[in-house]
Amino acid sequence: MLLPAAFALIAAGQPRGYPRSYADTIAAARREGTVVVYSTTDRHEATAALNAFRKRYPFLRVDYRELESPTLYNRVIAESRARKPTGDLIWSSAMDLQIKLVNDGYAQAYASPEKPYLPNWAIWKNEAWGVTAEPVVIAYNKRLVPAKDVPRTHSAFERLLRNKAAFYRGRVSTYDPRLSGFGYLQLTQDYHASRDIMSLVGALGAARVRLHTSSGPLLADIESGRSLFAYNTLGSYALELATRNPDIGVIMPSDYTLVVSRIALISREARQPNAAKLLLDFLLSPEGQRHLARAYMAPSREDVVPLAGSKPPAAAARPVKLGPALLANLDRIRRQRFLANWQAALDAE
Repeated sequence: MLLPAAFALIAAGQPRGYPRSYADTIAAARREGTVVVYSTTDRHEATAALNAFRKRYPFLRVDYRELESPTLYNRVIAESRARKPTGDLIWSSAMDLQIKLVNDGYAQAYASPEKPYLPNWAIWKNEAWGVTAEPVVIAYNKRLVPAKDVPRTHSAFERLLRNKAAFYRGRVSTYDPRLSGFGYLQLTQDYHASRDIMSLVGALGAARVRLHTSSGPLLADIESGRSLFAYNTLGSYALELATRNPDIGVIMPSDYTLVVSRIALISREARQPNAAKLLLDFLLSPEGQRHLARAYMAPSREDVVPLAGSKPPAAAARPVKLGPALLANLDRIRRQRFLANWQAALDAE
């Protein structure tokens, strides 16, 4: 039983409006002392939020491990099956892989006190939580792309690549869906949004598109001028780069702009589950969401104002909803068929 002085110390760090029983969660997290995070989010982008979390709970050490999405997914499964320590909080932009971890029993349920303030699309089974709502964009080098060439829709981008094939050949980049979990997610969601997307894939193939497995090299390509366009890149990274480099432009296509989320879950084999609950709740709280928003990771909460320009107009926004529909494209045979069609379209011209 907690002594009154100890209870008062813990209660001082308890968020306003949380149930009194949350003091027990804080006390248990204090005993755990550490939270291990497996994440696809660049450490630099998450630093402000993590620093604020540590300020609120100074007794917790955050062991933050940055991984590419397929590595993260496979590591959680391998460590869980071996009953070895794994990440406590698993945070990834590969939404479909996160939902598969939940579906296959690698997450544990937790009813966050922040649940009432989140949109329905951002919660699944109290096990998967949409922390952000970020656009998938086309970034480009404003210094090297003629102003008249800047496309505003997917079809306009395809026409540009076909009409000026020689100029853009070898100067367009995107993710490799065979190796990038996020790349595969956005390609399948493009297909759901528009069955004409394989025609655009053909135009990318004709342009000898450069393929990458993560956002860093993708954006480095356009910053250096090796590429003029980065297609389907994560908006937060592109927008943050644009604030540092005035040569970088960002397009949210007006026909549709996919809106994706970095999904957090508490792993089944978490050794520090209470510390993971504190971090999850903080990331979903107004304070946590504001810190993420300042890094252009637009909030999933509707009561936190995003930075100007970090969300598409409502008419164009196409949110990718959490849930079992994301599992369909991960079926082994379906995935093989989809990637085969993508490769055929890429090689067709």
